[in-house]
Amino acid sequence: MKLHEECAVFGASLTTNEAPGITYNGLLTLQHRGQEGAGIAVVHNGKIHCRKDVGLVSEVFSSGNLEKLPGAEIAVGHTRYSTTGNNTIENVGPFITEYLTGRIATAHNGNITNAQELRDELKKQGLQFNATSDSEVISSLMAYCITRVDDVLFGIIEAADLLQGAFSLVIATSGNRLIAVRDPNGIRPLCIGRNEIGYVIASEDCALQACGFNFERNVLPGEVIVVENGKITHQGIKLGKKEHVCGLCIFEFVYFARPDSVIDGLSVYKARYNMGRVLAEEFPVDADVVCGVPDSGLDAANGYSAKSGIPLVSGFVKNRYIGRSFIYPTQTQRDSAVRLKLNPLSAIISGKRIVLVDDSIVRGTTSEKIVRSLKNAGAKEVHMRISSPPFRYTCHYGTDIDSEENLIANKMNLEEICRSIGADSLGYISIEGLKKACDECVLPLCTACFTGNDATIRDKKNIFEHEK
Repeated sequence: MKLHEECAVFGASLTTNEAPGITYNGLLTLQHRGQEGAGIAVVHNGKIHCRKDVGLVSEVFSSGNLEKLPGAEIAVGHTRYSTTGNNTIENVGPFITEYLTGRIATAHNGNITNAQELRDELKKQGLQFNATSDSEVISSLMAYCITRVDDVLFGIIEAADLLQGAFSLVIATSGNRLIAVRDPNGIRPLCIGRNEIGYVIASEDCALQACGFNFERNVLPGEVIVVENGKITHQGIKLGKKEHVCGLCIFEFVYFARPDSVIDGLSVYKARYNMGRVLAEEFPVDADVVCGVPDSGLDAANGYSAKSGIPLVSGFVKNRYIGRSFIYPTQTQRDSAVRLKLNPLSAIISGKRIVLVDDSIVRGTTSEKIVRSLKNAGAKEVHMRISSPPFRYTCHYGTDIDSEENLIANKMNLEEICRSIGADSLGYISIEGLKKACDECVLPLCTACFTGNDATIRDKKNIFEHEK
């Protein structure tokens, strides 16, 4: 089993009508962040049109579905991997919500910890819900607040200040504005790109480059940005008065993000390479070759090889037509995907002592199958090295870490885990070593899934206090 992260968001505000196509290309680039559903909403003549469905971006917009959207200067897009709600079309973003004088389309990456509380309060105000996703709650809350204060921007700000948890938001309004919001803790990434025809906003800057936009800057924690007619009209607006106290999810660098992305000042590739170097310092071993588990273990394996001097080899052939194993909802399906996905290269690994580098061990079932496949292919020894510390705590902010009783690190000690997965030795990077590998990040880093230290803001004002 691998971890997954909730979603990707993309938005465009241009001076041409190319926003739908650019948003589609952006979502294709961000497909790794969510593979259960996809959608694009556009603003055309004061109306919002939306196409969305379950499936990959290319599947949702096959058969001319993209062309069915009108040309537009404003668009928002979303790819989904569910952490709340079932995988149905109703739970796929963007979410379109109507209020008295207009509409908004909301795409959300993260997880709202007070979503049920907000939903209950909104129901008391007469609002109805069609989905079970917390993203629908966000969109409905914003529409409610816009109506209450009679101002789109101030309504969105008021709503965002009521949210707890992780949220990177891209919002299109029927008034031709694109609004971006990042939570005060900065848990999920969000960045801005620019070229001669306008601005785009994306979860990762690899999507900016793929769409022909230059990186402008990151959206700051707690910041609200407004883009109109292809120009930024408002920026530097801060939610509340609190500074971030939690920080960017460190697992963005371990696994979630693409290696060609730079997130809050740190190259994802460089971070993973550094993790491998630290692992070689913390857990050296006599071995013949180093290989990484494709794809997120490859860069750390490169770093381990460079530091240790042990040659780096490609130990597996990967079936590129099988998605990440975590997209399968049942364990049986995940197990089948692991067997189909990676095939050991016996000509390279037979008779060798192997350092096998991977990003994480959650339940241990995937690691056990990979180690067994190497030994079945003739590996003499397999020494497992993991570029994240042991997972011991569930995450509330959009990383789907299993229940704590199912986490192998909470059931076994290091030696027992090593025996369980069939490795000859096992080493996890230390928390200090992981932070060292990521020390160029300009934001604090959240490591709560390793330490249990959940330090996010908790003293928000009571929701709907104006009604009481």
